[in-house]
Amino acid sequence: MTDTPVDQMSFEQAMKELETVVDQLERGDVALDASITLYERGAALKKRCEDELKRAEEKVAAITLDKDGNPTGTTSVEGL
Repeated sequence: MTDTPVDQMSFEQAMKELETVVDQLERGDVALDASITLYERGAALKKRCEDELKRAEEKVAAITLDKDGNPTGTTSVEGL
């Protein structure tokens, strides 16, 4: 586990640390107090990943389709 505040992590950093947290919790060889701390950190990391994914999705252009379902172009969703 790093000392980097979760809100300052990139998506990739948060995801990597979340995987580490999950691995440690799944092994079950962590004391109860440490498990609680890991779980809380994992919950914060999960939220960070979700927030970063949402932010990225909002920056991606949405594909517009015609009445037949054929792509006609893109519409920016950045203003959403």
